[in-house]
Amino acid sequence: MKQSTALTLLKSGRNVFLTGSAGAGKTYVVNQYIEYLRERNVPVAVTASTGIAATHMNGMTIHAWSGIGIKDKLTSTDLKNMKEKKYLKDKMETAKVLIIDEISMLHKNQLELVNTVLKFFKDPTRAFGGVQVILSGDFFQLPPVGNPNERPRDKFAFMSKAWLEAKLAICYLTEQHRQEDNDLDTILNEIRKGNISEKSIALLENASETALEGFEEPPKLYSHNRDVNMLNITRLRELDGMSKLFQATTKGNPKLLETLKKSVRAEEQLELKKGAKVMFVKNNYEAGYINGTLGEVLKYSEEQLPVVKLADGSTMKVEHDEWAIEDDKGNALASFTQLPLRLAWAITVHKSQGMTLEAAEVDLSKSFEKGQGYVALSRLKSLKGLKLVGFNSTALEVDSLAFKADKRFQELSSEEEGRFDQLNLDKKAVEFVRHCGGLTDPKAIARFKNKKKEKKTKSPKQSTFTITKDYILKNLTIEEIADERGLSEGTIMGHFEKIKSLYPEVDLSRYKPEPGLFRKIQIAHKQILATNDPEKVREDGSVSLKAMFEALNQEVTYAEIKLALVFV
Repeated sequence: MKQSTALTLLKSGRNVFLTGSAGAGKTYVVNQYIEYLRERNVPVAVTASTGIAATHMNGMTIHAWSGIGIKDKLTSTDLKNMKEKKYLKDKMETAKVLIIDEISMLHKNQLELVNTVLKFFKDPTRAFGGVQVILSGDFFQLPPVGNPNERPRDKFAFMSKAWLEAKLAICYLTEQHRQEDNDLDTILNEIRKGNISEKSIALLENASETALEGFEEPPKLYSHNRDVNMLNITRLRELDGMSKLFQATTKGNPKLLETLKKSVRAEEQLELKKGAKVMFVKNNYEAGYINGTLGEVLKYSEEQLPVVKLADGSTMKVEHDEWAIEDDKGNALASFTQLPLRLAWAITVHKSQGMTLEAAEVDLSKSFEKGQGYVALSRLKSLKGLKLVGFNSTALEVDSLAFKADKRFQELSSEEEGRFDQLNLDKKAVEFVRHCGGLTDPKAIARFKNKKKEKKTKSPKQSTFTITKDYILKNLTIEEIADERGLSEGTIMGHFEKIKSLYPEVDLSRYKPEPGLFRKIQIAHKQILATNDPEKVREDGSVSLKAMFEALNQEVTYAEIKLALVFV
């Protein structure tokens, strides 16, 4: 199916599964549809199954958007509590279109939960509460993470009741827009068909001799974390200078902490040196990095925090951030605080999913999961940028269930093309936009687009502190503000000091830490000030957060310290 045909079907309001080989333009089509909806003022929720995938779409994870988090099931009490959260209720009631990218990595149980939540908030008689659902992905990519004994049919989203209930139109894209040579495209298609030719095997074997000339130290992709860690540690040891060790701090329920540690990509012990290649492992759009941003440690700040130089030449001081599992009232049941960084001379195939690489050195000799080879090879644009140091038979295999499903998807897509009626679908597109409360009159659409352009070009950009201040005036909790802004709670807490200075009339007292914790931080602050130690007390009289953190025996998070200091 051509991209234009798929886009027409999306516009008609049908629930759609958009698929095709890597580089077929799935993300492009989805972005075209998002732009179309926004021009007509139709609310659209842009999400993905993983954090890295979400950044490619300028969205958020479906887990965060839907409120399901890391839950495996939802009780009636859970749903009632979710509905009491104003920010979640408003978001659900507003949404008319939901996009979930990289659907292959979303466990079928999680898709069921999203269906359950939307039905509870909206229309219980319709799939996903009547919201148009666009699922995008390729099931030849890596499968969802599940329990060790789970079979593929227990994990793949297309095996869920929610998938069947949605009655998805299948749009299988057949054009190729990533690979720049026919040889790599042919190899990928043969892997998809489960029939690798001798010529393709020979090309892959010859790729071990690729020199990768003209590329500045391309990343190395491995199937196992231990190989990634070994190379990163070796390269770190080769750098001159002293290492700095950054230890994560954890608090809360031990079992929940174990769950949290598995989902956090930051290391418990992060060792850095000047010159170390690093990758950010959390989104912070305000600071200027996303999950997957690469950089190099340039130096250390006065607080002994790393200053990282990014690919565009800009630099930033990287501060600690917090990951947490919270109860329904926003209280942290378990928290993990660390720098949002990890070493990045090498990365796993899993973490490369969704990237497009000019060059890479790839080792698939230890592939243990079907689909790993396909994912790794499809990151490249050309065989000229591939140095393949090894591969085994598993690397070139795909899951048998995914293979059967893909064949059926192609058939269903062809049937959809056979029924394609441009005039009828164009009519339905107008009806759908009108149903969503959007704009259908061409003049109104043009005025709306011009108004948005004028606002973007003429209106001064509102400061991030002013935006947070406006949410404070609405009496939102820190958790709600963070969710609304797509920022971490630690970042929001960091805004409070500036808001206190810029807007002294704003009452922040409701955010003051509970008395016991506040008193503890207050005493530590007073004791450090009394030392007059220049390494702990700056010239302007402020106290180093690191000094505070250590004085409090690492039992209080940086975010909590930042917030408390606003009231000291």
